[in-house]
Amino acid sequence: MIICARNEAQNLSRHLEKFLTQRYTDFEVIVVNDGSTDNSSDLLHTYQKRFSHLKVVDIKSNNSYSGNKKKAISKGIKASKYDYLLFSDADCEPSSKYWISEMSSQFSTNKKIVLGYGAYRKINNSFLNKLIRFETLMTAIQYFSYVKIGLPYMGVGRNLAYHKELFIKVNGLSSHANLKSGDDDLFVNQVAKINNTAICFSKKSFTISEPNTSFKAWFNQKKRHITTANYYKPIHKLLLGFYYLSQILFWILAIILLSLSLIGEVEFWSVIVIVLIRLVLQFIILSKAAEKLDERDLSLWFPILDILLVFMQLQLFVSNLIAKPKYW
Repeated sequence: MIICARNEAQNLSRHLEKFLTQRYTDFEVIVVNDGSTDNSSDLLHTYQKRFSHLKVVDIKSNNSYSGNKKKAISKGIKASKYDYLLFSDADCEPSSKYWISEMSSQFSTNKKIVLGYGAYRKINNSFLNKLIRFETLMTAIQYFSYVKIGLPYMGVGRNLAYHKELFIKVNGLSSHANLKSGDDDLFVNQVAKINNTAICFSKKSFTISEPNTSFKAWFNQKKRHITTANYYKPIHKLLLGFYYLSQILFWILAIILLSLSLIGEVEFWSVIVIVLIRLVLQFIILSKAAEKLDERDLSLWFPILDILLVFMQLQLFVSNLIAKPKYW
């Protein structure tokens, strides 16, 4: 198991022990201390005294080094004595003591990649939290579904596993080393094939992350994340683009037709029936997925969240055209 951490002392003190106390027979936890300037190093070495299977890889901070997750991941993999690698983040915790067991059970002779679900913690009475979790749910539905149809295209570093030989075979993360992002989705996009990728959505296999509590912070995070989509394989870009286009065109046309119905150009109830049919079908499909991924409380909010997310994604696209993110 590999976790990269930069100035994450607070999160490590909260979550690391849950990784270290997994019920699994033989494993190691590697924490790459990526140039931290807080007390992460002292904290980690204190944990080492209690847990012999904790390995710490220190990358020293200096004036010219401000952290590099891809470098940290590469050093963590190099330090690993095992061939099966499981990844998460310092601000995550496993949903159960069987996280390693559940994720690793999906490996086989052919299956060399396992994609898991990285959930966000639920915050009561927070609409932003619902929007964040809905976007996460929709992303997971997509990348799980694409595996099912034989077109795996991405995974999330909060909950991802793969065999070391894949990393070595493509010379690690070198093909996109110039990009700040992509240590998870671009790597999966590069190495995932129709027969080598498995999914794991057992509730005991989830990781839970701390969500943003500021819309601006979350929006900027999403701006950074979507920059990697430009580097996906053409078939994935085409299908994902078509899906998004169909989403936004539906709502734009629905708004136009409803406006025309107000002046008698279009039958009002015909438009309402079309919109309701879509919403009912969406509710049936998404509710089943939400049940599997333990996001049931979002179900009644689907119509509002769907509309907001579609137009927010348009805003993200336009915002990145104007000014791409400079910092990760």
